Amino acid sequence: MPLVLGDGHGGEEPVTPFAERVRKIKPQYAEGVLVRVIGAMNQTEAEFIQGMLLEEGVPSTLRRTMGFDVPDMLAAGPRDVMVPLSGHAAARDVLLQAELVEEQIPPGTSPAQVARFLLVALIVVAVIAVLIGGLGG
Repeated sequence: MPLVLGDGHGGEEPVTPFAERVRKIKPQYAEGVLVRVIGAMNQTEAEFIQGMLLEEGVPSTLRRTMGFDVPDMLAAGPRDVMVPLSGHAAARDVLLQAELVEEQIPPGTSPAQVARFLLVALIVVAVIAVLIGGLGG
């Protein structure tokens, strides 16, 4: 005799769409503050991107892009796709594979650039000091 639950149904409860989505999320991608991973032109495009990310286990949420948060726009207007910080790298990889974003090297500042900037700033300050000193005497 098979074991059944005491509710008399004997079968499993149907899986809700929400429960199905939650099962796909990988816990290691669900930690940290929300960060923007990509922008979409409208809600439909943003939901498509959300679905792609969810298939890889990355949870995401949508928010209206700053300046476009007028309620009259409803589904129109740009959206930001936000992911937890721990899932940002995985989300970027998914978007790179889908060719939705280009691989960008984050702009860095080399020590030589910092030294050049400080040297130019020092020269500008020295010139101003000489001009002020020359005008005062």
